[in-house]
Amino acid sequence: MADRYELRFSGSGGQGMILAGIIMAEAASIYGDKNAVQSQSYGPESRGGASKAEVVISDDAIDYPKATAIDCMLAMTQEACTKYHDDIKDDGILLVDTELVHELPKGKFKIYEFPIIETAREELGKVIVANIISLGLMTALTKIVSEKAITDAVLSRVPKPFLELNEKALKIGFERAKELKEKK
Repeated sequence: MADRYELRFSGSGGQGMILAGIIMAEAASIYGDKNAVQSQSYGPESRGGASKAEVVISDDAIDYPKATAIDCMLAMTQEACTKYHDDIKDDGILLVDTELVHELPKGKFKIYEFPIIETAREELGKVIVANIISLGLMTALTKIVSEKAITDAVLSRVPKPFLELNEKALKIGFERAKELKEKK
């Protein structure tokens, strides 16, 4: 692993991007053997405005907690994609939800397109777990944390009646990321 690995989860308020960032940081630090910091930014709207969560992961101590050169970014909305993609590294990853992101930015990064919200709706009947599918996708695309660590982190935060739903959402993310990588 590089000294620092930076992830950005972006979308609109209410899509669970802040929670996804927190879970990723916990997977790295509590359930993995890395250091992690998480920060977040969102507009004054509780729902609908652009929001982002950033996670910095490192084997070493983290001397600066803000993300400045993104290795992997998730964009769940067009507004978030347009607003937050500028600092993705040349060799980084941009993962976009094809339902809401239609104009892809130019850059020297890899772009992976996947219908995250549609998959949550059609396969699981619950759009609310789109962020968990995203965590599975990002974990499998980056390998920055193990599938076990992210699973443990997700399941530690989910109410008991929703454990199976969230575990299925993660597995969909893992499996579909492998299919996306095969196409590249």
